[in-house]
Formats: sequence, structure tokens, C-alpha cells
Amino acid sequence: MSLHNMLQQQISSAQALLLRAEKLFQGVEGHQKLCGKIRAELRFLRRVESGELQVKESHLHSTNLTHLTAIVESAESVEGVVSLLHVFNYQDGDGVRQSLVVDVVASGGHTWVKAVGRKAEALHNIWQGRGQYGDKSIIRQAEDFLQASHQQPVQYRHPHIIFAFYNGVSCPMADRLRDMGISVRGDIVAVNIMAAQEGREEELEGEEETDEEEEEEEEEANSELTRVDRGTVVASLAFPAQVQVEECPRVNLDITTLITYVSSLSHGRCHFTFREPVLTEQAAQERQQQVLPQLDAFLEGKELFACRAAVHDFQAILDTLGGPGEKDRAQKLLARLHLVDDQPSERTMHLTRTAKVNERSLMIFGTGDALRAVTMTANSRFVRAAANQGVRYSVFIHQPRALTEGKEWRATPV
Repeated sequence: MSLHNMLQQQISSAQALLLRAEKLFQGVEGHQKLCGKIRAELRFLRRVESGELQVKESHLHSTNLTHLTAIVESAESVEGVVSLLHVFNYQDGDGVRQSLVVDVVASGGHTWVKAVGRKAEALHNIWQGRGQYGDKSIIRQAEDFLQASHQQPVQYRHPHIIFAFYNGVSCPMADRLRDMGISVRGDIVAVNIMAAQEGREEELEGEEETDEEEEEEEEEANSELTRVDRGTVVASLAFPAQVQVEECPRVNLDITTLITYVSSLSHGRCHFTFREPVLTEQAAQERQQQVLPQLDAFLEGKELFACRAAVHDFQAILDTLGGPGEKDRAQKLLARLHLVDDQPSERTMHLTRTAKVNERSLMIFGTGDALRAVTMTANSRFVRAAANQGVRYSVFIHQPRALTEGKEWRATPV
């Protein structure tokens, strides 16, 4: 294929990929970052097309388009995508702060996907120590993923890691990844034992090639050199139709959830315009989307907890603002809960107090953390503020609803 034809093919592929990405992942965190990377590749190819840039044919082969295509195809293959190209921070074995980019975060955060676009031959050579200086093998990258995932629990469980190979992976590498607890997707290809001289010739050829990745030097070498046999596919592993995620069986209820659960707004009394703009806004939100079915669906079959700080303040608010129906529903709700003492987790107590990180929230979220429960809340400000200090809680966030029964008499029906 001529350079011109190859360039036209790459441009067409980039344009089609951008359309797919723009349509499929709107609203997902990292959507704009992914589209921006695809646009950058497209700009590069068009500069080459216009003659502004002069490149070798090998440079067209080594663009990031293959990896970006793999990311889009991975995101299309899994359910519950919540983030693309998400950066997670973690500490390595020496306690040094590191960062890791996860191509696709799916299943509501329970699944991490690394999309690999490089050819099986290159991956295998790097693993056996026949790559370029600075190359980091997939096995080494897998170790980083495991270390990071153990420091980023979701509902107190470590994310499941999938490595998706779009140009194959050698059988021994796939076996090693699975032994490490990582799922493998894609074509698994066989390998053949290399003669000593043949292996040396391939090493010399590899020294002349260029490579787009510059990472850590691979330290691991295998005693027996092997070569990928792309013609022999041992297995083709597709993404499962649906990933089974075991949910946390415990839920800790925040004050905002207790109020939302008993509010008249949540029980059909939302067709009002109140004097208070915030209540009118909540009523309109409730008419558009009912909040209670979402809460009930998440709470079904789970053990419910609330700490004394949450219940004490909830009852004080209820005594002041609650109407008869709201107070009756509160009694029934509290009867379903396990009331526990305030027992914030150790990491909670290390948070710095601010306007958004107050003592009451520390008691409530910290107790949920100590119980290894998901805290149900409408207080997203605290969740974000704590995350900014490095503490990420397992939470279920919903829209707030206030106590309104006592204010209906002066509201205007709609």
C-alpha cells in the first residue's frame, strides 16, 4: 500500500472513530479527553496530508490511533461505563506516589479495563527482554494495576482488572496474567521455541526499530526464548455479556437520606409551588424523576444502619419542621434500622476540618466506613471535599428532598 493510500485510510479511520466516541459516551467522565486525543491524531494526519509534516511510513504505523480504537471498542463491550482515561493515584512498594491511567472504568467502578493495541509479537519480545530500552512489559504494567486497585476499593472490594488485547497476546503471557488474577480478552496465540542464533538475529533487528512507548526497563527475562506464532490461535476470549458484581450488603443512612425518605415530596405531594425557591425546585425534580424508587431499589435486601449523630439530628429537624405524615413515616423507617454508636474510621479522623468537612459529617461517613457499609447520602459536597483530601468513601448519592408537609398550606398547587 502506498503512503498516500495508507494516510487516507488512517484519516478515514480516525474520522469514523471520532464519530463513534462522540455519540456513545456523552456525559461520561473522560469523554472529552478521549475525543480530544482522537482529534489530535486527526490533526497530525491532516498536517501530513497537506505536506506540512514529512514523516516516514513507519511513523504512520506507530500513531496512537490503534490504542484509541482499542479504548473505544473496550468501552462499547462493557456495561456501566463511568469513566474513560481515568487517572488513579497510588503508592508503590517504596511509598512513592505514582499515577496510573485506566482506559475504561466500568460496572459502576468495579471493573478496570486496559485496552492494548500493540501486536502480540512486540508484547512478547518486550516480556522476554528483547524490547527497546525503556520498554515496560505488560506483566509489569499488570503489577502496577494490581497495586493501584488494592488502594482504590469500590464498596470495600478491589476493582476487577481486565486486559483487552486487540492484536493478540501470547499464550504464556496470558497464562501469567490469569495467574495474577487478571482477566484476559482477545486472541491468545501460540509460541514456538527459537533457535539461539535466530533469537540473536531478532534482537539485532529489534535494536534498529523505533517504538512509540518510553517506559521502565524490563528486568524480567525468561530462560527459554520463544517466538509468537500468530497463525495458531489457541483461544478467542470475548467480553462477557454482563459482569456479575457482588454488592455491599450494608447501607449507612445519612441525615439527608433519612429526610428524603420521609419527605412529603417523595410521597406524591410534589405538585406545589412553594414560597421557598429551593423547595419549588425539589418539587419540580420529583415530578420529573421520583427519588424513592431509586432508594428502595438500592436498599432492597440490605442491612440498614444509622449512627447516633445522624438519628439525633434527624429527630431534632423532624420535631421542628416535620408534619404528621412525615413523623409517622420516620417512626417506621427508624424501626427498620440498626442504631449504632458513632465510631468513625481511623482514616476519617485524619481529615482536616473545613466548612464542608464538619464534625457531624465526619461522624456519619466515618461510622459507615468503619462498618464497611455504603453510605447513602445527598451530601455530595462532603464526598467531594473528602476525596480532595485523599479519602474516597463508598457512597450512593441521590437528589435531596426537604420536609415540606408543614409548608403545604401556604404553597400554590400546580
